Amino acid sequence: MNNLLLVTLDSCRYDTFVEARTPVLDGFASVERRSAYASWTAPSHYNLLMGLMPHANQPGMHAAATYVRDFEQHARRLGFPMTAAMKAGLEPFYFPSFLRARGYFTGALVSFSALSPSSPLNRDFDVYRQMPAHNDMRAMLRELRFPADRPSFWLLNVGATHYPYATPDEDPAAWPRLVGVGGVFRELARDHSPVLPAFFDRDQMASLRARQVRAIEHLDGVFAELFALVPRNTWIVIMGDHGELFGEDGFFGHGPIEHTKVFEVPFLEGLVPAP
Repeated sequence: MNNLLLVTLDSCRYDTFVEARTPVLDGFASVERRSAYASWTAPSHYNLLMGLMPHANQPGMHAAATYVRDFEQHARRLGFPMTAAMKAGLEPFYFPSFLRARGYFTGALVSFSALSPSSPLNRDFDVYRQMPAHNDMRAMLRELRFPADRPSFWLLNVGATHYPYATPDEDPAAWPRLVGVGGVFRELARDHSPVLPAFFDRDQMASLRARQVRAIEHLDGVFAELFALVPRNTWIVIMGDHGELFGEDGFFGHGPIEHTKVFEVPFLEGLVPAP
C-alpha cells in the first residue's frame, strides 16, 4: 500500500500558480486546472477529507458519474482496490477513519485556526497539530514521520500562499497590513466591529497577487526537500483548497464570494520522483 500525502496550498489560485517559476513541481507532474468544492478553508478541507478532490468541472458529466470516477482514482493513489474495502462499510467515508481502520498511521499539520485541533476535522488522526507559524512549510517537514511497519496518511495545509502571502524569511514588519483582513473574530471579541476600509486600489491588488506568485516560487524549493524526504512509495497530491480574488469584478480575498477565481485551483499528483 502507498503512503498518501495531501498538500493544500491555502488560497492558491490556478493562474498565479502557473505564472510562478516552479521547476521542481514542473518535473513532478503536469498541473491541471480544477474547481474547489468550497470557497474557503474549513469546508474545502471537510470535502477533501470526505474523499472529494477538486473536480474537473466537465460539462455533460452527471454529478454521480463524476463522484464515482473521481473516487475510483483513490485506488491508484493508495495502491489497493477500493471496491472491496468500501463494501466493508464506512458511511460516510472519511479518509482518516477509512485508512486508520486499514492499518495506516494518520497525521495532519495545519496552518490556520479554521482547521485547529479543536475543529470537527480532527477525528481518527494519530497526530493533528496546528503549526506555530502559518507560513513555514519547511517546519512541517521536520514533523513528518513514516513508521516502517505501516503505511502513512498525511494532510499538510500550507499557509504561505494565504494572505499576507509571506515567506518565512520575510520580516513580519514588511507584511502588508490591510485593515479588516484577518482577525475579525478578535475584533468582535473586543465588543466592536472592525472598521473596514474602502476597497483596495489596483496597485495594491497587483502587489498582493505578485506576493502570492513569489510565495509559490519559494515553496517550489521546499517541495524538492519534501520529495527527498518521503519514502519512495508515497503518492503526493498538491492542490489549492480554494482560490483568491485580487480585485477582479470588485472582489478581494475569498469566502462569501461567488466568482470563478475563488474556485479555480491548481491540481497535480503522482508518485514521489525517484532520487
